[in-house]
Amino acid sequence: MSLSRREFLINSALAGSIIPSLTHESLGNPTSRVADDLKVNIFSKHLQFLNYQDMAEVAKELGFDGIDLTVRPKGHVLPEKVETDLPLAVEAMKKVGLAPQMFCTAVEDAANPVDKKLLETAAKLGFKYYRMNWYRYDEQKAIPEQLGEFGTKMAGLSQLNDKLGIHGCYQNHSGRMVGASMFEIWQILQKANPKTMGAQYDIRHATVEGGLSWQTGFNLIRPHIKTIVIKDFYWEKNNSGKWAVKSVPLGEGMVDFKTYFKLLKDLKVDVPICLHLEYPLGGADQGAFQITVDKKVVFDAMKRDLQKLKELWAAA
Repeated sequence: MSLSRREFLINSALAGSIIPSLTHESLGNPTSRVADDLKVNIFSKHLQFLNYQDMAEVAKELGFDGIDLTVRPKGHVLPEKVETDLPLAVEAMKKVGLAPQMFCTAVEDAANPVDKKLLETAAKLGFKYYRMNWYRYDEQKAIPEQLGEFGTKMAGLSQLNDKLGIHGCYQNHSGRMVGASMFEIWQILQKANPKTMGAQYDIRHATVEGGLSWQTGFNLIRPHIKTIVIKDFYWEKNNSGKWAVKSVPLGEGMVDFKTYFKLLKDLKVDVPICLHLEYPLGGADQGAFQITVDKKVVFDAMKRDLQKLKELWAAA
């Protein structure tokens, strides 16, 4: 859905200033001032109902310092159109003072010409960190053998990254994909150049899989962390009586942000941070191009979670 600048401003005015400046709010909030140096990107998956220019303007107005751009199938930029569309997205970001830094991909193999062209184009435009796709196990093959194969692919990507001056990241994700355990990610990184290939650490998924032991996995993977994503959840019983993960607004779930953020501060883990909103937002949570709620609902949620993130950071 395309939204003109004029329509956006009109809708904003009618909504009664739907995205007030965080700067004004922070004047009377000491915790916000303490966290002023925290730089946060917004995941563009949640703004895919906007065109590039409106996406960039909204991110800037809401107080974000950058955008983690989806450059993947069903993303803001499609891989097959990367040479024509990615420069347009970057131009829109630069118009509002946001520099390209993070992007999210389905890249898996440096030998894949589509993956290679995508990374080459992004690197030329100034991007520095990308999240790659997840690997999946073949149930007919032994896991150690497959981890070795994935490690070889990671090594190949790290070599390409080195040539391009870019950093790759493998995100830990709960479930059956490779990387639910930090030990899997640590293993497949062993052949790769640690300077150009590492991990995107997701505390939400780490808590889902790690429970009370997530710090063990964190300590293992810490030297390899290149980027961080932030979101929250708790367990609940669904209608069928089974326990399931429920994504919730930041600070309302089970993630121990106080302990986590204190660890990041104490260990001086200073890497790009991206905020995700995976709880129901009319489809914006899932990257919909047409949403079923008013845009104000999405913008308010982003503003609220960003403010909460800074408060949690300051309190840790």
